[in-house]
Amino acid sequence: MPTNRVTMRQIRETLRLHLQAGLSYAEVGRVLKISKSAVCKYVSLARAASVDWAHADTLADEELEAKLYRPAVPRSSHQLAPDFGLVHQELKRPGVTLMLLWEEYARDNALAYKYTSFCIKYREFAKCQQRSMRQIHVAGEKLFVDYAGGSVPIIDPVTGEITQAQIFVATLGASNYTFACATPRQTTEDWIGAQVLALEFIGGAPRLIVPDQARALIKRPDRYDPEPNRTYEEFARHYGCAVLAARPRHPRDKPKVEGAVLLVQRWILARLRNRRFFSLAELNRAIAELLTDLNQRPFKKLPGCRRSAFDSLDAPALRPLPPARFAICRWKEVKVNIDYHVEFEAHYYSVPHRLVGTKIDVRVTGSLLECFAANQRVASHALSAVRGHFSTVPDHMPASHRAHLEWTPAKLIAWGQRIGVSTAAVVTWQLEHRPHPEQGYRACLGLLALVRRYTAERLEGACTRAMAIRAPTLRSVTNILKCGLDRQGALFVADSPAAIVHENVRGADYYHH
Repeated sequence: MPTNRVTMRQIRETLRLHLQAGLSYAEVGRVLKISKSAVCKYVSLARAASVDWAHADTLADEELEAKLYRPAVPRSSHQLAPDFGLVHQELKRPGVTLMLLWEEYARDNALAYKYTSFCIKYREFAKCQQRSMRQIHVAGEKLFVDYAGGSVPIIDPVTGEITQAQIFVATLGASNYTFACATPRQTTEDWIGAQVLALEFIGGAPRLIVPDQARALIKRPDRYDPEPNRTYEEFARHYGCAVLAARPRHPRDKPKVEGAVLLVQRWILARLRNRRFFSLAELNRAIAELLTDLNQRPFKKLPGCRRSAFDSLDAPALRPLPPARFAICRWKEVKVNIDYHVEFEAHYYSVPHRLVGTKIDVRVTGSLLECFAANQRVASHALSAVRGHFSTVPDHMPASHRAHLEWTPAKLIAWGQRIGVSTAAVVTWQLEHRPHPEQGYRACLGLLALVRRYTAERLEGACTRAMAIRAPTLRSVTNILKCGLDRQGALFVADSPAAIVHENVRGADYYHH
């Protein structure tokens, strides 16, 4: 209630500047040197009284004061009290405030509470709710996830072995809509796979996902700045969410899922305690049936149930899911060996040779292995389970290695035959008499280099002399060329080169199969 005419002038000027001139609350406050909250209060009083500026300008101060500050009237709590349960639910909608709800409640209601009394009584109502209900969660904002403390035994029908299935629980902050499923363990794949199913169950993606700091999800746990692992980051990016991990040993950071875990234990697991399950799929079918009943149980102090609250609050606010389901992957940091290969599960995969000695990231999905350097994909291979073998892409090799790879024994002998029969004989000898095939390849590549340094005719002559003196080695041929001995006469004349008709010379055809 204003105490003097100065206050009424302030109220009148406030209404003019905001309702007629269109200034914001902050701008009106700066002009009149009053607080922004005072401006908000005066405008709200006018709106509740259905007084616009055109009407206010025609009223005397006393009339305007009577409109804005209505006298107290006898009150009946049955008539005046709003549905604070509905108010509590409406506050979860994006952008809805107590001031807006009070204005809607007080409009055309002569027996309405004043705004201050409205707020006080709502807070008293909120204090009476369960601890997990004290926070106000915006619709579509947070999905809380965790594992229940208990487990369910699964009996192998063949061996009789018993394993303990873990129970994953997720719940939405605004509606308490709850999802649960069983997973074999609590690995990274289990955590993320269960969250994928949770998002598909609710049919959309929230803005935030709130897990605890499980090592399967969080690479570097920290009270203030935990860092998710690479797979969890990729999952969140795929669904357009952010990860807000709760602080360790702070259950109040995720009270929603703590309450949901208790509900799942009492209303689902307790009912399944006497049943025997022989597969994870069988257990999940049983959980899904009881989950429908849990989400349709009426709230005790709020209107509706989890399902109806989800349909009206969270469902419209969730982001649509991407067209494709997230493919769960594994990440591993590896060092590139000197042979430009990286190792994963005892198999070796090539990467560009320029990365030798550096550390790169390997991403593994069901059938594909991808290599990333500086966040750029540099190689991809089909995943192989053959231990000790190599998957090599020729383009990853240095030019010299690539050329070496292209020269097969048959190709080397065919090249020798194009030079001459003696050169072919020397090439064949190299491939057959070296302890290791790699040594024979190198010697033949050395002969190739001699063609570029000398001529094909001189190389053929040198090979003829080397075969004649029974020294068909690369060093012997090289020395013959250096000394010019290939230009001297033949040591003996024969109708055909002895080496070619020898029974130990297999010929090029041997290497084609």
